[in-house]
Amino acid sequence: MTDFWLASGLLLLVALSFLLIPVLRGRRAQQEEDRTALNVALYQERVAELQAQEAAGVLNGEQLARGRDEAARELLDDTENAEPTRSARLGKALPIVAAFLVPAMAVGLYLHFGASDKVALTQEFASAPQSIEEMTSRLERSVEAQPDNAEGLYFLGRAYMAQERAADAARVFERATVVAGRAPELLGQLAQARYFANNKQWTPQIQALTDEALKGDPNEVTSLGLLGIAAFEDERYQDAVDYWNRLLVQLPEGDSSRNALVGGIERAKEKLAAGEGKASTAATAPSGAKLTVKVELADALKDKVKPDDVVFIFARAASGPSLPLAAKRITVAQLPIEVVLSDSDAMMPNMKLSNFPEVQLMARVSRAGQPGKGEWIGRGSPLASNTEAPQHLIIDSPDQ
Repeated sequence: MTDFWLASGLLLLVALSFLLIPVLRGRRAQQEEDRTALNVALYQERVAELQAQEAAGVLNGEQLARGRDEAARELLDDTENAEPTRSARLGKALPIVAAFLVPAMAVGLYLHFGASDKVALTQEFASAPQSIEEMTSRLERSVEAQPDNAEGLYFLGRAYMAQERAADAARVFERATVVAGRAPELLGQLAQARYFANNKQWTPQIQALTDEALKGDPNEVTSLGLLGIAAFEDERYQDAVDYWNRLLVQLPEGDSSRNALVGGIERAKEKLAAGEGKASTAATAPSGAKLTVKVELADALKDKVKPDDVVFIFARAASGPSLPLAAKRITVAQLPIEVVLSDSDAMMPNMKLSNFPEVQLMARVSRAGQPGKGEWIGRGSPLASNTEAPQHLIIDSPDQ
C-alpha cells in the first residue's frame, strides 16, 4: 500500500499546482495593474502641469501640444508590455480553500467508493498462504470485496470442504450457481456439500441436483463419485460399481484418487460375489451383455508410442449416440491385453451394452488421456451386443 499512497500523493501535488499557480499568476497581474494605474496618474499630472504653464503664458499652444504628445508616448512605452487585465477574479481565499478541499474530498470519496481494499488484497495474494486457514481467510475477504466473482465463490467452497465445513460450502456453492448459472460442475459440488452437511443422508433434492448435473454433462466427476458413495452406503453395490467405473475412465493415469476408487470398486464386487447388498435401482437390461476382446498394437507403431501413453478400450453403438457404452482404461505398456466389456462397465446406467442390438469395438491411444481423441486407433466391424466369441482388435491407424 505504501507505493499506492506515494503515487496518490504525487497526483495530488499535480492537482494542487493547477489551483495554486493561477493564484500566483494573479498576484503578478495585480502588480502590473497597480503599475499601470501609477503611470496613468503621472501622465494626468504632467498634462495638468503643461496646461498651467500655458495659462501662465510660459508655453504657447504649439509647445503645449508637443509636451502633451511626449507625455503620451512615455505612458505608452511604460504600459505596452503589461499583461491584459482580467475581467473577473475568484478572489484570493477561494482558490487556496479549494486547493486543500479538493484533495480532501478526493481522498474521502475514494475511501468510500474506491478499491483500496482490493489493492491490499491483491498485494496479499502475491505471497503464498502458509496454511489452509490463511487461504480460506483470504478467499473470504476476496468474496466480500467481489460478491459476484463466481471463481472466488467456487474456490471458497472447495476450501470449506477441505476444512470439513460442508454447510458453509453448500451455502457458497448455492451463491455460485446464482452468479454463474447452473453449470454441471457447480451442481455436482453443491450436491456433494449438501450430502455431507446432511450427515450422509440422501435426499430427493440431492438426487435432483446430480440428475441435473449429469444431464448437462454425463461425465461430471463429482456427481459420479457422489452417486457411487451413496449407492455403496445404501448397499446398492452394483450401482456403486457402475458409477465408479464411469468415473474411473475420466481420471488420468497417476491421479491420486485412482487407487482409492479401484479399491472401492473391488470391495463392491466382493460384496456382490458374496451375495450381499440390495438390488440395483437402475433400469435392468433384458439380458446381460459381455464382450471379450484382445487388443494389440501394430508393430509399425511400437516405436511411435510411449509405455505410459493411455489406451481406451470401449464399445459404442453401431448406430446411435457416439458416447462409449462401456470402457476400460489401460496403458501401452499393458498391451497386448484381453479385456471383458460388460454391462457393469457401462458409462451410464440407462445406456448399457445390452440395450443396443449392434455395437462397434474400438481402441484408442491418447497421450493426453482424453477418451474422445488421440493419436492412434483400431476399429472393429459392427457386431451383435450378445456376441460370445472372443474378438481381436489391432491399433494400427492414425486417429482422425
